[in-house]
Amino acid sequence: MIAEKPPIQPVPPVAAQQIRMVESTDIFRGQTEIMIRHEGVIYRMKITRQGKLILNK
Repeated sequence: MIAEKPPIQPVPPVAAQQIRMVESTDIFRGQTEIMIRHEGVIYRMKITRQGKLILNK
């Protein structure tokens, strides 16, 4: 007699960490360029004419 294995229970997914979303309009406030200080280094973020974002150190 072959013993039946109990069905494998699916593992519930780990709760995804909530990632905060910020609208670019809230960051830029009508400007096309902003400066961001991160760990003492200043970065420049710019909106291009094509509407893309560029981040430079």
